[in-house]
Amino acid sequence: MSAGDGTPAASAPVIRVDRVSRWFGSVVAVSDITFDVHPGITGLLGPNGAGKTTLLRMMTGLAETSSGTVTAFGEPVRDNPALYRRIGVMAEHETVYGFLSGRDFVRTMGRIRNVPDLEDAVDRAIGLVDMADAQHRRLDTYSRGMRQRMRLAGTLVHDPELLILDEPLNGADPRQRVHFQHLLRQLAAGGRTIVLSSHILEEVEQLADTVLLVVNGKLAASGGFRAIRAALDERPYHVRIVCDAPRRLASAVVGLASVDAVTLDPNGAIVVLSRNVRDLQIELPRLARTSGISLRRVEPLDDSLESVFGYLVEG
Repeated sequence: MSAGDGTPAASAPVIRVDRVSRWFGSVVAVSDITFDVHPGITGLLGPNGAGKTTLLRMMTGLAETSSGTVTAFGEPVRDNPALYRRIGVMAEHETVYGFLSGRDFVRTMGRIRNVPDLEDAVDRAIGLVDMADAQHRRLDTYSRGMRQRMRLAGTLVHDPELLILDEPLNGADPRQRVHFQHLLRQLAAGGRTIVLSSHILEEVEQLADTVLLVVNGKLAASGGFRAIRAALDERPYHVRIVCDAPRRLASAVVGLASVDAVTLDPNGAIVVLSRNVRDLQIELPRLARTSGISLRRVEPLDDSLESVFGYLVEG
């Protein structure tokens, strides 16, 4: 399909969030958020309490909006049972019956969704999450990471086109994380749309094609990760430097182009304000070596998700 001028028309979004807000009494959990989600992996990133879970619940139809609309595949998500057959949802906190085996759990999820050829579907879903060897064990014998993987199998058993996953890697060990990331990339390459929430910047960086940054219920930034990273790199950082000649190094460091300001803290360390930490990391060792100064420690003081997000919101 093409537009009237002969150029290809942009594909319709799988999810459209339009001017959505949600409040509980006088508390505003989500405030006037608008964005589209297209096929591939979209990362929903934010510190705990930012409003991610509330937003995801509205995107899945589990909670209603106070204002604005949410649609998936062009249809309203609220009170739309037929649409739910196309969506797989994995909540962050969800109790499972420990007396069930992993296979029984996935089979139950399939029965709830009236999945045809149920046993074949269960085999496929458990195979995808690499849990066939443990499928007959009781869930209460699983580690948290294993339960997360079997819960994901239950989310995949009806072969949904859209996956909405809230903090799915909680409790996973490094090997499980690598497998999970590979699986999500495989599912996205097959044409699925995946929305993945996390409070871990690096996790989203590794997986997401598009990133949505949510802070204090607001959409602070959105786009490809390089664009988000560029926005983050504009933020000034405080860097603490411990060395054997702090006053002499402070006098020299203040002349670097990457440095905006220099102070000495009560313990005699240098605190540098820099908007270009990458250049500072290159220039500082050279300067110390030229000046005959021994560097003992160089550490960022405010390189946290909350401080980065606070800067984006206030800026």
